[in-house]
Amino acid sequence: QVQLAESGGGLVQAGDSLNLTCAASSRAFIQLIDYNVGWFRQAPGREREFVAAISRWGGSTDYADPVKGRFTATRDNAKNLAYLQMNSLRPEDTAVYHCAVDDGPWLTKDPREYDTWGQGTQVTVSS
Repeated sequence: QVQLAESGGGLVQAGDSLNLTCAASSRAFIQLIDYNVGWFRQAPGREREFVAAISRWGGSTDYADPVKGRFTATRDNAKNLAYLQMNSLRPEDTAVYHCAVDDGPWLTKDPREYDTWGQGTQVTVSS
């Protein structure tokens, strides 16, 4: 089973940028390239929501409307890492951000399709 760990969150001001990293476990001989990678976020009192997804080879991406043009999902399969570059951050982006993997054939926004999740990293954007 793939184990995931997110990093790169923090407290920033509106307009700033952050780059989140999702690392697959180094203890298991599991390659992130076997999976699509999704990014989700959950703010207090709200349901977990889709943010972005990237296909195995990075050729396809999908974004939620609120982050289009501001967030970019990438990956480095050689390093077993995925990234979420977040620019022009807004207070409404404040949430715990999770990465997750899905072994299905196409990208999906449905969190129920993702098999393994990281514990998340907190992103707080002050106004």
